[in-house]
Amino acid sequence: MITSSPAFGHDKDDVDEIDPEPLGLLGRWLPPAESELRPLMTLSTIGLDGFPDTRNVLLSGFDGNALSFHTDTRSRKAHELAADPRVALALVWPDAGRQVIVQGYAVPTDAAASDAAFAERSRYLQLLAWTNDAPTAALPRNARRERWDRFGSDHPDGALSAPPTWVGYRVTPTRVTFWRGDTDGPSNRIEYRRSGDGWAVSHLPG
Repeated sequence: MITSSPAFGHDKDDVDEIDPEPLGLLGRWLPPAESELRPLMTLSTIGLDGFPDTRNVLLSGFDGNALSFHTDTRSRKAHELAADPRVALALVWPDAGRQVIVQGYAVPTDAAASDAAFAERSRYLQLLAWTNDAPTAALPRNARRERWDRFGSDHPDGALSAPPTWVGYRVTPTRVTFWRGDTDGPSNRIEYRRSGDGWAVSHLPG
């Protein structure tokens, strides 16, 4: 029996009904924009050495057209995206038996959008954006915590704006693949690929 996941939105009543485009269904699967439950998603990039590179990032939001995430301009993924903006994103809800894979191009957002996203981050994540740098990473654990505590004391809650290294990206899907598990039968996988002004739809084996 597949249970619901608190970070999962909701599915259609008829899972065999095919939507003409995938973004509406993607929006249903994601938690509401006002929800504090922002799911992690796996971000895959093309490394500068030619190998695929992957890590988990927090989904900042979905505006009905593109998914967004934020990172540090000094990070490896930012350097990789500057060289090649092609990405794949994976969101998985094991308890709900759902998975969605998105391919597209990561395009930097404007400063206003990035600042707004930073303001919505938790206190912990705001502090992390300011203190998570290479010099701090090289320190012993106690020294890292001391620097964290000192920075937090010097910058009360509500006093931080986005650091200059804070950057956001929007990924407009070119391919979306939905997977639904089924404990009572075969799984269901539907893939959408952009084709001209519309989408080509395929049913794939689970």
